[in-house]
Amino acid sequence: MGTLPAGAMKAIAAPRSLPTDDSGCLLDLELPRPQAENRDLLVRVEAVAVNPVDTKVRASLTGNGPPRVLGWDAAGVVEAIGAQVSRFRVGDPVCFAGDISRPGCNAEYVLVDERISGRKPGNLSFAEAAALPLTSLTAWEALFERLAANPPSLDRLGDGGGVGGGGDGRSLLILGGAGGVGSIAIQLARLSGLEVIASASRPESQAWLRQLGADHVVDHGRPLPEQLAAIGHGQVDLIANFFDTDRYWAVMAELIRPLGSIVAIVGNRQPLDLNLLRNKSVRFAWEYMFSRSLYATPDLERQGAILERVADLVEAGQLRSTLQRTLSPINATRLRQAHAELESGRMIGKLVLAGWP
Repeated sequence: MGTLPAGAMKAIAAPRSLPTDDSGCLLDLELPRPQAENRDLLVRVEAVAVNPVDTKVRASLTGNGPPRVLGWDAAGVVEAIGAQVSRFRVGDPVCFAGDISRPGCNAEYVLVDERISGRKPGNLSFAEAAALPLTSLTAWEALFERLAANPPSLDRLGDGGGVGGGGDGRSLLILGGAGGVGSIAIQLARLSGLEVIASASRPESQAWLRQLGADHVVDHGRPLPEQLAAIGHGQVDLIANFFDTDRYWAVMAELIRPLGSIVAIVGNRQPLDLNLLRNKSVRFAWEYMFSRSLYATPDLERQGAILERVADLVEAGQLRSTLQRTLSPINATRLRQAHAELESGRMIGKLVLAGWP
């Protein structure tokens, strides 16, 4: 793809017809550059991260419509603003996960509502920042809205203690701790004062959990009750399942303490027996990061506020980016490689693409 005409941009999209081989699952395209209106920012994309939602949407595409631009994690610079924008100015560096009902960020330019955008932490590169938004929003909402844990208190970030909100003190089991969401959730949970038990099945993944500050590490490939009993936890107060809801439904019902809470982000394939939770009066909640933008909820701006809190934590040295690898440049070949690594189920942390060819 050579020099583009005025008003055009490079993009990577997934076709709706089934490709004959993997080389056709993502395509380099030339598309019109969008125009900012209302509360939208037009962002020049500098780096994008990959998430399971990308491959799931790609696999679900059918029909004869145009190819779809995927990608819901990016960092870049505000190029233009809509008439109603008040939080950002042209030239501001930002990061965001975006809205799944709109074109994604695997393009040189993307529109995103200012209410679900946050500033790029000043001490991070664009690649490091692109690894944060979707997983940070998911982990924050899961822990502090669905499970009602105490969020880190910003007024204590400078005291060196590393724990906000006065310390929660409850026990939290994180299933699937080495992925993007789990990697952020471990850090946020520790900052809130929760005792964190995180799971991973491979030695390198378990080492990563310890680096992030997990108090205990267990193997979700082995029976969990015995492992938790060995560390003095016959039951736990809270469970965050970022791995497989069906597979661990029964054991979660066994391990959760009466009046406890469970949150999950992976959709079930089979019916879930909620009666397993009834006698303990356990609360179960789904977390879907796109709910607010998909349904234009009245508190839409809450996500922008969360991203600002995350930036504060990062700049205070309390929260680290979970970027593990960067591929360059941003094109269909590199993005196919990233999707393949994501689908292997062996990723640790986040994989980011940076820089356009």
